Amino acid sequence: MGKLTTHILDLTSGKPAANVKIGLKRLGESIMKEVYTNNDGRVDVPLLAGEELMSGEYVMEFHAGDYFASKNMNAADQPFLTIVTVRFHIADPDTHYHIPLLLSPFGYQVYRGS
Repeated sequence: MGKLTTHILDLTSGKPAANVKIGLKRLGESIMKEVYTNNDGRVDVPLLAGEELMSGEYVMEFHAGDYFASKNMNAADQPFLTIVTVRFHIADPDTHYHIPLLLSPFGYQVYRGS
C-alpha cells in the first residue's frame, strides 16, 4: 500500500523544523490537506495513504516564511523565502513517496527520498 510522507530539516540550526504548515493538493483541485510538522520535523501520519494516494500531479506548499518569522529573527534578517512550492508526479500509487526538504531562510533543497 502506497503512502506520501515528508520531513523538514532546518539547516540554520541543524535540527528538525517543528510547527511548519504544509498544504497539499492534487493539481486542479482545492487544498486536500493542511498539516503541521511535529517536533521531529515530520507529520504524525502520512499525508496520503491507501486509496487517498492516486496517480497524478501534486503540489506541496511548505510555509517557510511563517516558520522562520516565528524564530524571532531581526527585521533585517527576515527570510527571503515565504512558501516553498514543490510540484511532483505520483506514478505508482502502491509505492512509498517521501519528500524531504532541507530548508534555510534563503534557500532550499528537495528530493525524492526513501
